[in-house]
Amino acid sequence: MKINQTDSFMISRSVEETMELGRRKAAELKSGDVISLSGPLGAGKTCLIKGIAAGLGINAGDVRSPSFTLVNELYGKMPLYHFDLYRMKNISELYEIGWDDYLMREGITVVEWGEKAGDMMPRDSIKIEIKIVSEKRRKIFISYFNKPAG
Repeated sequence: MKINQTDSFMISRSVEETMELGRRKAAELKSGDVISLSGPLGAGKTCLIKGIAAGLGINAGDVRSPSFTLVNELYGKMPLYHFDLYRMKNISELYEIGWDDYLMREGITVVEWGEKAGDMMPRDSIKIEIKIVSEKRRKIFISYFNKPAG
């Protein structure tokens, strides 16, 4: 099977633009999609997730980094499973919280610090990397695998 990858990037000039990107991204998502987010602390990963949540009809204010619980479940048009692996010490913690079960549930899974999941991250996940350009500007790279045409 051939894997097709398409990449794009955009510049965000504000928190509002990053949230708007998340809202637009939510309109493209379907149940079962997994998004891996990477970038340094303060890059805007949680901000982007707030936009995705808003696009799914979830109050953006309900989105908080689940740094101490690893996952938060939020409900709107579709469930949103928000993982934050920043404090994860060992990949076995993913097994302990039912990682595989979450990936099989109906809904969208978004993983901050997704690179820490290693080979446990689905191969066809959408990868978003946020780079800090300046205090307010971010360069956001998006990689899709097996993205449908159109």
